[in-house]
Amino acid sequence: MRIWALSDLHLSFGVPNKTMDPFGPEWKDHAAKIKTSWDGQVSPEDLVLIPGDISWAMRLAEAMPDLQWIHERPGTKVIIKGNHDYWWGSLKKVREALPRSIHAIQNDAICFGDIAIGGAKLTDSPEYTFDQIIECKPNPKARED
Repeated sequence: MRIWALSDLHLSFGVPNKTMDPFGPEWKDHAAKIKTSWDGQVSPEDLVLIPGDISWAMRLAEAMPDLQWIHERPGTKVIIKGNHDYWWGSLKKVREALPRSIHAIQNDAICFGDIAIGGAKLTDSPEYTFDQIIECKPNPKARED
């Protein structure tokens, strides 16, 4: 397993009027460029970390085409809310809506084998502190896919 990280996707399949095109010619068709590179390099066994700014959507329903697009890419994905992810309301609703290859973290952690991935703001929180070492144990609440 390899671990990849890719942030600031700013996908807009659910809100096609909000594209990255105004930010310069290099952004034209950026999702197609990402798809080509992702599909060509990431294997199904890999872990892909997506730390925020996933979609330009304002509501979860509008973000679903973007999340489906991510799901269709190889690998297991872990997402965390970015400052532009206005569609991300309650963590419970987000987790319930996610396709099976995508896992959301927010002030908590998830384990893949002996690898722990934690997600929090740059400050400690009551749920997650940087002073702790996370020991990966089987999660009884983990989804069985």
